[in-house]
Amino acid sequence: MKKYSYIIIDDDAESVLKTRNIAEGFSELTFIAAAANYQEGLSLVLEHRPSIVFLEIDPKDISSNLSLAFINELYRFLSHLPKIVITTVQKELAFEAIQYGVFDYILKPLVSVDLLKTILKLKKSNVETDPAEVTPAIPSSIVPFAQIPSGIEKPLVICIKSYGDYRYITSTDICYFQADNNSTDIYLNSGEMITAFKTLKHFEGLLSYPFIRIHNSYIINRNYISRIHSGNSLCYIKNSTKKIPFSKTYKSNVDLIIADFVAGNYLEV
Repeated sequence: MKKYSYIIIDDDAESVLKTRNIAEGFSELTFIAAAANYQEGLSLVLEHRPSIVFLEIDPKDISSNLSLAFINELYRFLSHLPKIVITTVQKELAFEAIQYGVFDYILKPLVSVDLLKTILKLKKSNVETDPAEVTPAIPSSIVPFAQIPSGIEKPLVICIKSYGDYRYITSTDICYFQADNNSTDIYLNSGEMITAFKTLKHFEGLLSYPFIRIHNSYIINRNYISRIHSGNSLCYIKNSTKKIPFSKTYKSNVDLIIADFVAGNYLEV
């Protein structure tokens, strides 16, 4: 699972604490530090180069100098900016913030579902823009089969190699991975199962969205989930009777999956 480091820049100590408490509920996020004013925040960002900056642009104390001008200052020193997430009570500032190219705009008080949506957006943007997310660096036993030609995105093809036998699997055909001691069973939408002599943790380090770890023994393809039963802690696979358990350790990942459904073309009745 990819980790995202973050810095909070806000002159309201209580707000900083609330943001951090909610963020700690997500295993993907790693706190670095917090700053209460423009200069401290700038120094922290330049020193640590976080993935995300939670920025207040309507501070309680005007002397903190917190505003959208902070983003312009970052452009003076950095060729690639962190994802700027505005956190403020003023919804009227949203249009101006969009003109500065901020990644997200969250109204205070921050709630868990808003941060869920931000993380999902971040994961999707990484898949779309970072070639390493689409075709990750893979050891010799599991290698990409094809490059992406002429800007046309192709699904990742995984090669399971064993004693001169090369078995090619298109990632979009994979429903889930199941740990089996030091090997992993890969279940396809055709009903076929293929064994790879690598641990589940090995696959977790290689694969990105839509593959999500939900249990010590399972990584699931979010696109093959037909039902999530929170009471029984079960995920159901499309066109199958298979039920996959999820554990408390990975409950935040299941919450991400639920939020991802809600954020799409979605109707709840």
